[in-house]
Amino acid sequence: MGANNFSDNLLTISDLKEFNPKSGSRLERLIFNNRLLVVVLCALVTLLLGWDATRLTLNAAFEKTIPHNHPYIRNFLDNRAELKGLGNAVRVVVENRSGDIFDPAYLQALKQINDELFLTPGVDRANVKSLWMPVVRWNEVTEEGFTGGPVMPDNYTGSEENTDELRGNIGRAQLLGSLVGTDYRSSMIFVPLLDKDSATGEPLDNWELSRRLESIRKQFSGVHGSADLEIRIVGFSKVVGDLLDGLNLMILYFGVAAIIAALIIYGWTRCVRSTLLVLSCSCIAVLWQLGLIARLGYELDPYSILVPFLVFAIGVSHGAQKMNGIMQDVARGTHRLVAARYTFRRLFLAGVTALVADAVGFGVLMMIDIPVIQDLAITASIGVALLVFTNLILLPVALSYTGVSRKAAARSLRAEQRQSGGVWRLLERFSERRWAAVMLACAAVLTAGGFIISTHLKIGDLDAGASELRPNSRYNLDNAYITDKYSLSSDQFAVIVKTRPEGCLEYQTLVETDRLGWALQQVPGVQSTVSLADAVRKITAGSYEGSPKWMSIPPNQDVLNYAARTASTSNPELFNTECSVMPVVAYLADHKAETLDRVVKAAEAFSAAHSTPEHQFLLAAGSAGIEAATNIVVKKANFTMLMYVYAAVIVLCFITFRSWRAVVVAVVPLVITSVLCEALMVVLGMGVKVATLPVIALGVGIGVDYALYLLSIQLARQRAGAPLAEAYRYALRFTGKVVALVGVTLAAGVITWAFSPIKFQADMGILLTFMFLWNMLGALVLIPALSHFLLRNVGASGNPAKVTTDSHELPAAIESKTPTAQCV
Repeated sequence: MGANNFSDNLLTISDLKEFNPKSGSRLERLIFNNRLLVVVLCALVTLLLGWDATRLTLNAAFEKTIPHNHPYIRNFLDNRAELKGLGNAVRVVVENRSGDIFDPAYLQALKQINDELFLTPGVDRANVKSLWMPVVRWNEVTEEGFTGGPVMPDNYTGSEENTDELRGNIGRAQLLGSLVGTDYRSSMIFVPLLDKDSATGEPLDNWELSRRLESIRKQFSGVHGSADLEIRIVGFSKVVGDLLDGLNLMILYFGVAAIIAALIIYGWTRCVRSTLLVLSCSCIAVLWQLGLIARLGYELDPYSILVPFLVFAIGVSHGAQKMNGIMQDVARGTHRLVAARYTFRRLFLAGVTALVADAVGFGVLMMIDIPVIQDLAITASIGVALLVFTNLILLPVALSYTGVSRKAAARSLRAEQRQSGGVWRLLERFSERRWAAVMLACAAVLTAGGFIISTHLKIGDLDAGASELRPNSRYNLDNAYITDKYSLSSDQFAVIVKTRPEGCLEYQTLVETDRLGWALQQVPGVQSTVSLADAVRKITAGSYEGSPKWMSIPPNQDVLNYAARTASTSNPELFNTECSVMPVVAYLADHKAETLDRVVKAAEAFSAAHSTPEHQFLLAAGSAGIEAATNIVVKKANFTMLMYVYAAVIVLCFITFRSWRAVVVAVVPLVITSVLCEALMVVLGMGVKVATLPVIALGVGIGVDYALYLLSIQLARQRAGAPLAEAYRYALRFTGKVVALVGVTLAAGVITWAFSPIKFQADMGILLTFMFLWNMLGALVLIPALSHFLLRNVGASGNPAKVTTDSHELPAAIESKTPTAQCV
């Protein structure tokens, strides 16, 4: 579009007969000369994708939450079939609140619970462990050698004799702290899970599994005979189920966000029809997004389900821009169709540019090697792209039919003309040297302080239990109980020892494995370690009348072979069938970032020093090992992602302004906001992890909109010959209020998340609200301050910063007749 194409903007046309329908760009003519067709096509697409949206499912597969290309994860996946119980698993603890585990009523209920879990779809039945499973065995040294059997006596009847036998078997099997609570008031059922349902071949439905676990909890909790049962459940599938259950409240939050946005927009415009249209078009974008991702075969998970709310908030903010332009033109007496076309001319490129910036914030997430984050990036990018059609095209077309309230339009024009005092006058002063210097000095101090605090930002979880949930959630209370009563926690860090077939029985390999276990036990946060070497030591001592002198790994191969055969009966998970893979499992007190860092450093140092062609020590498996790998990926991606998003934003700004000085003015407020956001995370006790990693990138991508709107109009006015103070006053008059409205609307759309029972959603809500508001305030006060030192002489230099949108090329003499220009 050339400057001459905007001649229609100079006229107030109240009669359509006076308007040339062939004016404007080819895209404008295609859309507005076929308005009815646009509305009909959008209605048909809404019906089609709305139907598809009803088939959208919620789930989160275990493998989608892990970084597949990280060496630790590749080691785990390559040997996954040989590592029993070190993948996705659930632990169910049954507590007897009125007695101990030897109560016959308790044991009968435990058997029923065990059977229900055993028959649950998706369970790896061969490796389920509990007091009632025959694979849980005891061994004892007698005069005749080793004897053993299942821990639960054969033909258990609940008699006193059976109870005494069970008590003795638990001691002989050394189950205290592993499958039996240290106070004998609870026992554990260990339930490993398959990746796919063996009956259907479909990926494991964690939400359905969680619901089944809850039904078992509900069925058996309470009084059973003389036993009062309390059931506690932990594991990845239960976390996902609790997250998805909590996300049922998202409909409520969506409604609250829509109401808040409606109140803000209506309070600003006092026009019911335009407010409803803005909300409707934003909701249509969300509906299209949900339908399209369902048609493409994607599922929503606890992370990507937040994206529709961001799309809704972004849509409302851009819709408000379009509505404002039409309202200003109608207030000057322009016909609603002409006003819609004028607004389209001025704001379509602006909207597309802003949405590109938003898409950049989402798109860089694709570089993170975690499938759930990549899915979030894809679904978000789809939503942002659809806003081009719903809020940049459909909304102006719809408003060209409905128009806006004449009274509301007149009120808006009077408010604009009165917008010269109060806070707006204060903002204008930041273009003056004294105020600009003070503001930049304050910003520098604030940034330096924020940077110092941000150096303490941690990678990973900072709390025990599931950090995605509230500390007082049922899951985290269950986890705290299990951690307190059991020495073998659910946080397992496994080092994979890989040898040739039968190589795990070699003396030197077992010695090195034993040394690794000892090294890991010295790391703070490690409760205990388990490996084949430990079993060999105990079995060897048992072979020699239990003498502690023989609690060692003998160099005799026959003794080692006998010990391994004996261990395979009671502990088959200690090595695979070929005896070529065996794990060294460290049970951690928690999975906090510091704990994982210490364990990883110790394991890596040992692996580097002791790995040989005969035996390699490979990191890592187990829930804590997988999380450690995820933390490493997140740490690397955090810096790289920011570099990419800022590089993209800088390029976008340079294309828009064609001036490095203008780019600096636009980007500096974003940098300050990023630093302060990381400082806020430290203050609030948040770590950088899968849930919080996207926030800063999204804040930068969306936050640059403010600078684009304000700075582009300021530069256009300066190029027309106006001094900086007048140019910024002009930008504030036409966009200041809209920029403030956008910031408040975006923040209002996500602040409701802070009340969510899901902690990571609440954290994202707080961080996004902070970034939206701070980006807005930073743009309003730092752009004039920075402009004073970098762009003060743009108009007078004869080499002004170039702004690519031609609507800003209008002569100063005719600006009084020009509708509001809010484009980039």
